[in-house]
Parts: sequence; structure tokens; C-alpha cells
Amino acid sequence: MNEVDDSELRQMIADVLEGDIDKFENIVQHYQKPIFRYCYHMLGSDTEAEDSGQEVFLKVFRNLTKYSHDVPFGAWLYKIAYNQCIDVIRKRKLARYLPFFYRDEKENKPIDLQIEANYFNEFVHQALSRLSTEERNLLILRCVEDKSYEEISLILNQSSANLRKKYGRSAAKFRKYYAQVKEVGFV
Repeated sequence: MNEVDDSELRQMIADVLEGDIDKFENIVQHYQKPIFRYCYHMLGSDTEAEDSGQEVFLKVFRNLTKYSHDVPFGAWLYKIAYNQCIDVIRKRKLARYLPFFYRDEKENKPIDLQIEANYFNEFVHQALSRLSTEERNLLILRCVEDKSYEEISLILNQSSANLRKKYGRSAAKFRKYYAQVKEVGFV
């Protein structure tokens, strides 16, 4: 994916707002894969992720006039994606969560390195199902999407310091739950 600098992005948004809707395709092409990946991690389903990604871009298009340049466009976009995923989770009323790959504790690496988004592991799936949506979202944004605490604070409307504390607690809970389900799985 080619990086789009801030001035190019602002120009594309201005062009779309002035009626050049073809420019919106450039915005979609730039953000489509990351938004799909994010939705997939939140929802755990290709189909739901594709549908949600499309819905996110429809909402972005419909609400582009409400976008404020005070907030980075990516943060605004992820906030819309987050709300879309929460809506899907609420509608389906399931406790099914994104599976992550988690390496053994003996490797003693930071949680960022222990969670891998492209590998499915039933123990991780079970451990994540015990976390709240907020905790899971924080781990996904930080570890999988590699967002800074500042970006996450814009997406979730919380202070960076508060998010750091929540991240530490969420990571610890995840490790605890993972150890529990892995131990039970091998019995």
C-alpha cells in the first residue's frame, strides 16, 4: 500500500466534498485492507469483516462533511470501524472473538510479540472470549494494528495514560486466561 501523505489526503477529501466522488475510490483503496483486517480481528469472520468494511466506507462517505481536520483521518476512520464492529457484535449476541496466536510464557517476550494475527489457536480463542470487548479492542489496536497510544486515545476518546494502564491489565488478564485454558486443554 502506497503511503498517502496528509496534504494528499486532505486534497482527496476536499475533492470528494466538491463533488469529485471518483477521488473517494483512492481513499478506499488506501484504507480498505487495514479496515478489513481490523474488522476481521474484531469480528473473527471474513464475511462479517467484508460487510462491515463496506458499511464503514459508506458511513465515511455519507459523513465526510462532518470530518474535522483536527483529528487524523485514520483515527476518525478507525473510530467508525470500531463502532460498526460493536454494532455487529451486539446484533449477533455471540461471545465469539478473534483468535490470536500466543507463544509460550517461557519465551518471555512483550505481549506485542506474543500475539500474532495470522495464526489461529483454539486456546487463544478461548482466552480472548473471556475478555471484554473493550479489552479485546485495545489489544487488537495496539498489537495487531500497531497503533500508538495517542492514536488509540483518539479512536476510543480516552487518555493515553489511562489506555496504558488498561493495556497492562488487559494483557495480564489475557496471559492468565491463556494459561488457564491451555492447562485445561492438555489435561
